[in-house]
Amino acid sequence: MTDTHPAPQLRRAEDIEYETVELADGLKKGILLGDEHGTPNFNMRRFVLEPGARVPHHTNEVEHEQYVVEGEYLVGIDDDTYSVSAGDSLLIPAGVEHWYHNDSDEQGSFLCLVPKAADDITLLE
Repeated sequence: MTDTHPAPQLRRAEDIEYETVELADGLKKGILLGDEHGTPNFNMRRFVLEPGARVPHHTNEVEHEQYVVEGEYLVGIDDDTYSVSAGDSLLIPAGVEHWYHNDSDEQGSFLCLVPKAADDITLLE
């Protein structure tokens, strides 16, 4: 009988590599758990918003569940703007316009869970 469960994983913070996201100013992304770690249903990422970061208005083909880890920044979702801080959670449904601005002098970051599916990004500005 074949075991179809993924192997348990532990990834240490110092092993996460962060890459600059080309489509945004001051945004970095680290893959915490993804395809290469055997995740069956979701990928977990951490995004870092440097002071002054600007992520343009865009949509994604998949939903995003987000948890604010640190800092305070603005998130626009559809026609609403929210000031978020550590401990806040967000649901951004698939296809809904959203953006981020970090107008503070402090770094902001959030965890982002996305389902395993094609995720085309459409820039709106």
